[in-house]
Amino acid sequence: MLKKIKFNNSLPDRHGHFGPFGGKYVPETLMSALDELERVYRKAKQDPKFTKEFRYYLEYFAGRPTRLTEAKRLAKLIGVKRFFLKREDLLHTGSHKINNTLGQILLTTRMNKKRVIAETGAGQHGVATATVCALFGVKCDVYMGEEDVQRQKLNVFRMKLLGARVISVRTGSQTLKDAVNEAIRDWVTNVRDTHYIIGSVIGPHPYPMIVRDFQSIIGKETKKDLKKMGVREPDYIVACVGGGSNSIGLFYPFLSSQAKIIGVEAAGRGLHSGHHAATLTAGQVGILHGSKSWVLQDENGQVSLAHSISAGLDYPGVGPEHAYLKTSGRVQYVSATDNEALRGLKTLSECEGIIPALEPAHAIGYLLKNKARFKKSDIVVMCLSGRGDKDVEQVSEALSL
Repeated sequence: MLKKIKFNNSLPDRHGHFGPFGGKYVPETLMSALDELERVYRKAKQDPKFTKEFRYYLEYFAGRPTRLTEAKRLAKLIGVKRFFLKREDLLHTGSHKINNTLGQILLTTRMNKKRVIAETGAGQHGVATATVCALFGVKCDVYMGEEDVQRQKLNVFRMKLLGARVISVRTGSQTLKDAVNEAIRDWVTNVRDTHYIIGSVIGPHPYPMIVRDFQSIIGKETKKDLKKMGVREPDYIVACVGGGSNSIGLFYPFLSSQAKIIGVEAAGRGLHSGHHAATLTAGQVGILHGSKSWVLQDENGQVSLAHSISAGLDYPGVGPEHAYLKTSGRVQYVSATDNEALRGLKTLSECEGIIPALEPAHAIGYLLKNKARFKKSDIVVMCLSGRGDKDVEQVSEALSL
């Protein structure tokens, strides 16, 4: 059991560590590519031209800024004063994933790489990657577990329509973990001309830092809009957590505030069933996909199979910054089951006219189940990371509608 560590808001350090987490645990072949990526990124951050170009595409292509929607009927159901949804579902391609892919495709062009690879679970990152590759004329290959290919057929078609090649992975659990495995194998072989656009705050340094920085636009806009609306600092900040990019994007700008922060993982069929993806709730420290973090693994250190009704949360690891935030005590990580997520999806659809993706529906499910923890005076902000179009067929079967 790790001892609680002091919270520090200026990480990662120069070696890519968030306290005891993070780092680079990759084959030697990839070290030069990671060093190049970090060099190019740090230089781009200081370049006003890069910042201007990134902001241009976020606004005029992706559709930023996204809005804060006040969910008044949901607030009454949960028993709080005000409840706001940060509407990442309104972005082009339907989720927050486009923020990161736009930033990384600009880095790809700066490195003169001619090919991009990506992994995807729910398909939203794959669609966002295929979209930016089409925009910039870059060849795109997306790895996707066969199980996810079957449950996310709409997004598979969208990727193909955008000109990407979708490579079905039939090894292991045939889900997100295995898609990442295959993407890394590809990258090792083709590192000279290929950039790997990782879709979450996972992987070796500098990826957790880069993806966090690109996604932090979510929290920055939220703070700005709350101030513009004359709303005081929220009592709670909430988001779902798989690999953790939408959540860290909302959390990061609020880490130095007094707000309580909650990350909701996927409890699947229940924590005691063994069929879940609640890494920070029920996992242990290990190494997965190039970084040290919390991992679902057995007593021999072998990675366990994860399960979630949501393909985007069906991952046995989590970003190292989340592992650090848990260990420091700054963020509380909880979980919601498949059934609770379905309840959350159905409730938001019926009481606010917004159909969420299954991923953020976990956060709503948790809030509905645990409404006793909140006060009537509380203000809550939640990241609605994606829209539910991709999940309607699966949800229809699950709810027998």
